[in-house]
Amino acid sequence: MDRHAPYRVVIPPVPPGVARPLWSVMIPTFNCAHYLRETLAGVLAQDPGPEEMQIEVVDDCSTKDDPEAVVAELGHGRVHFHRRTQNGGHTANFRTCLERSRGRLIHLLHGDDAVLPGYYRQLRIGFESHPEIGAAFCRQMIVDENGNWTWTSDLERPESGILENWLERIAVRQLIQTPSIVVRRDVYETLGMFDRRLSWVEDWEMWARIAAHWPVWYEVEPLALYRMHSSSNSGRATRTGENLRDVRRAIGIIRDYLPADKAAAIGRRSLDFWAGDALENRLPGILANGDLRTALVQVREALRCSHSPHVLGLLARLLPRMAKLAIRRTGEMPSVL
Repeated sequence: MDRHAPYRVVIPPVPPGVARPLWSVMIPTFNCAHYLRETLAGVLAQDPGPEEMQIEVVDDCSTKDDPEAVVAELGHGRVHFHRRTQNGGHTANFRTCLERSRGRLIHLLHGDDAVLPGYYRQLRIGFESHPEIGAAFCRQMIVDENGNWTWTSDLERPESGILENWLERIAVRQLIQTPSIVVRRDVYETLGMFDRRLSWVEDWEMWARIAAHWPVWYEVEPLALYRMHSSSNSGRATRTGENLRDVRRAIGIIRDYLPADKAAAIGRRSLDFWAGDALENRLPGILANGDLRTALVQVREALRCSHSPHVLGLLARLLPRMAKLAIRRTGEMPSVL
């Protein structure tokens, strides 16, 4: 028996007789209605019609805004709106989205993310040319709270096509943001839903799980926008250190998907990557904002991941900045160990 199965709800197949469009664009929302207009506009601009695409917004009981009003304003009856009976968090909302989907291909598109023209056309090519694939994704661009593009993901291969050695690559780090990927519904039916033990990198674990069972198609064009902002789940996880605690949980799960002779080494590489990412890419911004508490949390959790020369070297370069901030704030040197 799969020891992970109890933590993954099974998604039932679509009942016989229910109309099956090709696409289910499922849009989970929670307190992000001010971004939802851009999200819906990007989808509706590519809408092939209700016979080919289900478009539905699933709200996790928003408390600060009214996504239903945005759906009524932009959707004009084309977009269905569903509100969960109680707030359950983003993973529970993903589950509701998957359960309510009817299409053969599912696109989970956060209510604060977006797609660019050509997204559905280009990813469809992968599924039509290689029906054996379990998922297809494109390059993604990171945007900030104001919609400014801040970063574009690296090329995974020079041309669009099936990725080679993808499991061993995706097992090291998160290379796919949710708005960029489309998954066959029957893949979710086979593997189960997002693992409820995870709170921050549940999507990374899912993409690795898919890669362990199916080939994955890659589209070289950057056609998805992933938004980073302080009020997001990523921002909250960084402040508490849950980002790296969850990484360690996920690595323990993903190791089971890897060849036995490579699992330990890939796990160490992954821990080193995530610790280094926290120190190199998150900590400078945290220090620039004067947030000593979050800085110390990230250092503590990074060191629980790895004490490699790479990680210790990054920390050594940052310690003077941390010390100056600590002295300004408290008059004392911080203890990070």
